[in-house]
Amino acid sequence: QVQLVESGGGLVQAGGSLRLSCAASERAFKNYAMGWFRQAPGKEREFVAAVSWSGGSTLYADFVKGRFTISRDNAKNMVYLQMNSLKEEDTAVYYCGAVRAARTVVDGTLYHYWGQGTQVTVSS
Repeated sequence: QVQLVESGGGLVQAGGSLRLSCAASERAFKNYAMGWFRQAPGKEREFVAAVSWSGGSTLYADFVKGRFTISRDNAKNMVYLQMNSLKEEDTAVYYCGAVRAARTVVDGTLYHYWGQGTQVTVSS
């Protein structure tokens, strides 16, 4: 069982930055590929970014390319999402997920564990 706890969300003005963190409880954390997803009100959860178990491979949704960066620190059991140039449409609850895989995984239905989410609100 992997427990994931997100933090770092909040209210920020458009153009600003936030850094989300996800802490994992599992000692075998390095065996999991990780991802960030988001869900806006009235919309389905969507893929944002993913990182391989080693951290050597990353993948991004087109709408965040060049603005967001996913990274991980296996020594600390942490995953991060650096979000720059935030837009109002980035407003959502952001979730961290873990999947027992080596490579990046886009399909959220394949993820085994999820955090409780952290709210990101971008104002104009």
